[in-house]
Amino acid sequence: MAPNPSYYGSDPATSHGREESAQSISPPDMGPVLLLLPEEILLLILSYLDRQALGRLSQVCKKLRHYTSRDSVWRRIARRCLNTGFLQQGADMISVIPVKERVRVSQNWKYGRCERNVILKWKRNLMPWLQVDGDLLYLTQAEEIRAYQLHPNGSGLHRRPYAVLLGHQEDVCRFVVTNSHIISGGGDGKIALHKVHSSVSIQFSAHEQDVNCVDCHGGIIVSGSRDRTARVWSLSSAADAQCLHTIQTDDRVWSIAINPLLSSFVTGTACCHHTSPLRIWDLQSGQLINCLGTEFKRGAGVLDVCYETPSILLSCGYDTYIRYWDLRTSTRRCVREWEEPHDSVLYCMQSDGNYMIATGSSYYGVVRLWDKRMNRCLQSFSLSCPTSSPVYSLRFTTSRLYAALATTLHLLDFTVSSHQFTTL
Repeated sequence: MAPNPSYYGSDPATSHGREESAQSISPPDMGPVLLLLPEEILLLILSYLDRQALGRLSQVCKKLRHYTSRDSVWRRIARRCLNTGFLQQGADMISVIPVKERVRVSQNWKYGRCERNVILKWKRNLMPWLQVDGDLLYLTQAEEIRAYQLHPNGSGLHRRPYAVLLGHQEDVCRFVVTNSHIISGGGDGKIALHKVHSSVSIQFSAHEQDVNCVDCHGGIIVSGSRDRTARVWSLSSAADAQCLHTIQTDDRVWSIAINPLLSSFVTGTACCHHTSPLRIWDLQSGQLINCLGTEFKRGAGVLDVCYETPSILLSCGYDTYIRYWDLRTSTRRCVREWEEPHDSVLYCMQSDGNYMIATGSSYYGVVRLWDKRMNRCLQSFSLSCPTSSPVYSLRFTTSRLYAALATTLHLLDFTVSSHQFTTL
């Protein structure tokens, strides 16, 4: 009895026939099996991969490179990265720059890879304050506020000011940029209202001494002064501002910020008395709501405050700490704190609304980057060696950081390419 070929293995003749049939069904140029999946399923699978896996997969073929570059694939990764434009609640504040590119630049922030440049110099020692609004950078120069046009490629700014805003007889201490106005406080005790993209400005006497700080939201201005008062102003009148409340703080006010819900505002004072330097006031009545913290030492003044959300507040100052306050509970306590490692005063700070904080220190122009998920400083940059100058003000975007020192304006550009992440 002849053996059955199928019992021991495939018959060579029939096997060869099946191979030819399979080749006719699945041609060699069909591509990766992943591409057979519906697009929405493929993108969902890719969204669960990490950064390195996506980088390797993008090298397989052009189609997979296209799919691994989609924003939806990178959003989950971007929400966990530093300074990608995603806020704590998951909202994406940027829609122009691809999410994949933001993740690449985020790695440069994390590892401190940047190009440093001095983009502006001046001869006098000043205490400049700066703000960045779109493609304009606003910088105080003594009694002036100068607006500079930023280069589209981010390499710097046009040396000639786009506009010069006047209105003070002494140095401008602080200012804030809104959609319609630039509001500034000066050493002459005045507040000036400058219309954006216009030479029209209004000045009025606000305090008896220096207006150290101002903030503005929803047509309401709050100001703090060396004369130990804070005041609330209404912008309902086009020609002037009406004082709604005058609050006796019994201490010099160094910093101030309005809650995004327009329900209250916080003052940071010099802490020359036993009262807490951080106090929250009702915006409608001007009454004290609460004092934050009891652990402040005498002289631990608060130089900068900012709201991340209506319930999260950040503060820094003379006591060398960044403090993270949770205002959702009745105790309104400090839930996290980070200490400046060289015991330097912290003049200014900014948060990305998610995980990153940048601070400016009082010695050698040190800018530090902090990751809230870590206890120690993430990266530091010394901008003024060998001479020493504080970082009086700083602002950053998703790709660049600007820092104002006594005689120079510095740019840290984090868009530099890195060979390690060229596959991203």
